[in-house]
Amino acid sequence: MKTREEALALDRDDPLAHLRDQFALHPGVIYLDGNSLGAPPAAAAARAQAVIGSEWGEGLIRSWNTAGWFALPRRLGNKLAPLIGAADNEVVVTDTISINLFKLLSAALKLANERDPKRRVIVSERSNFPTDLYIAQGLIEQLDRGYELRLVDDPSELPEAIGSDTAVAMITHVNYRTGYMHDMAATTKMIHDAGALALWDLAHSAGAVPVDLNGVGADYAVGCTYKYLNGGPGSPAFVWVPHRHQNAFSQPLSGWWGHRAPFEMHPIYRPDDGIGRFLCGTQPMVSMALVEAGLDVFLQTDMHAIRRKSLALTDRFIELVETRCAGMSLKLVTPRAHGQRGSHASFEHPHGYEVMQALIARGVIGDYREPHVLRFGFTPLYTRFVDVWDAVETLRDVLATDAWRAPEFAARGSVT
Repeated sequence: MKTREEALALDRDDPLAHLRDQFALHPGVIYLDGNSLGAPPAAAAARAQAVIGSEWGEGLIRSWNTAGWFALPRRLGNKLAPLIGAADNEVVVTDTISINLFKLLSAALKLANERDPKRRVIVSERSNFPTDLYIAQGLIEQLDRGYELRLVDDPSELPEAIGSDTAVAMITHVNYRTGYMHDMAATTKMIHDAGALALWDLAHSAGAVPVDLNGVGADYAVGCTYKYLNGGPGSPAFVWVPHRHQNAFSQPLSGWWGHRAPFEMHPIYRPDDGIGRFLCGTQPMVSMALVEAGLDVFLQTDMHAIRRKSLALTDRFIELVETRCAGMSLKLVTPRAHGQRGSHASFEHPHGYEVMQALIARGVIGDYREPHVLRFGFTPLYTRFVDVWDAVETLRDVLATDAWRAPEFAARGSVT
């Protein structure tokens, strides 16, 4: 892609171009942060108004039955399932990734201990998203029975780290900072060959890259709906457990929504059969309802078409940055190989934070991650090729003119 006209031509030929109209995008903004918070579907505002004004306002408490609120976590799970290679009734939308990880790690450790009491190690990567590591650390403190969190500094170290003492390997499919993507099939096989369980975090995968959890034989997975799935800020996460593990799952957060008959109000907890036991407390209906607006867009395409466009967008972005911004202290940290790349591209710069703030001030919204990483997310449902061109041109100007040196761009907010 050598000119802006070529970018416009690619957009004209893009089979996914029509899906952009289904998002409420500001005309003056190039949004390259859908890997952190997806853009709002155009249907979301009307859906929120219907939930608040009609279902809540008029239906009141009756809407748990008449509007299908009670069944919504399971129904959304079944709608999300094809995007991650899951079967019906293997996914439920509920809680947060952190809470769902606590549930799954607790159950996985219990199952592994029943199989072999010597398995007391959780293996993960030091570069994993911090909340995953914090949850593992907190759970180990609660158990206080000689469990260990073993961290590796590079994916190549995983085979040596996962051994006869490993209970579960907790791996993020696409790294949040670099965009590095594991080979899920090969990694799951390696984990199973060592006798351990495979737990995958799909936060930067679901809705961005093809995933086949059942195909690779994974054991557990979590993910969020507010990134590529466009569910809204803080929208509920999801949990996946294959049918073979469901009724052996021991729920550490045994709330009433996971009870076999919650409205019997029985004082003794009896877990539901199947995916229902992964629920805990009462679900947030307003935010949960908006998840469906995002999922409905995916019904009009498939993950392979999304992946083809994702790779085309990131290929061109990387090429343009390296040619048009050459000599400007940018270093690619995202893998070039398609099989190792998610749907975002990251570059290091010594003043990455300030550069990103200067870009945002000009309407190019990416984000920043320590240390010194500029992160640009490409959401094929609404990102255009011309957005790639214009974003790189803005980046080039910000760097060439030292615009990032303005003092206001060094000021840090609570969220970076």
